[in-house]
Amino acid sequence: MNVLERLLEQSLGEKNKNVALAGLGMGALLTGQKLPALALFGKGFAGLERHWRAAHPEFAGNLEDRWEEAIRFYEATHQEKVNRKLHIVGIPMIVGGAAGLLLFSPFRPLWFVAASSFTAGWVLNFIGHGVFEKNAPAFADDPLSFLAGPVWDFRQLFRKEGERTSTPPTVETTPFRVTGPAATIRN
Repeated sequence: MNVLERLLEQSLGEKNKNVALAGLGMGALLTGQKLPALALFGKGFAGLERHWRAAHPEFAGNLEDRWEEAIRFYEATHQEKVNRKLHIVGIPMIVGGAAGLLLFSPFRPLWFVAASSFTAGWVLNFIGHGVFEKNAPAFADDPLSFLAGPVWDFRQLFRKEGERTSTPPTVETTPFRVTGPAATIRN
């Protein structure tokens, strides 16, 4: 475990350390350092999946069952109408932006377009969760949400208003919290 990981674990705890590593990995894409960014993201993702499995010892399914569980969880954590609409716009921006950040040479015009799309997509999703849904993004509780999100988004485009892909279960989610100086700002 390196110094950054130890510092994160001591200050945030194991689960939040992994959320931070995944987030830092995504943010590091904006530095142009592709492999270190992917390594940080992968380390956080793997740690979140270990945490998920430890928190769900009753889960004994295969990969397909795990995927269906992730989709159900994602659906359950995206119930607020405005948040859903923000995700329908934001998720393609994130996916397209991430692809561009990985494909284009850093700090060239197309890379900046990808970086802008990636950043704007995340801003939309965080607004959706913080202002409207009032819960943390799903990946804080289920790492497969990084993949389930784009699949869920695609399904949203092809279903009728009000129709659900499944009946969402009641799930316990991490609340959306702001800490530090920004926490004192009130609407």
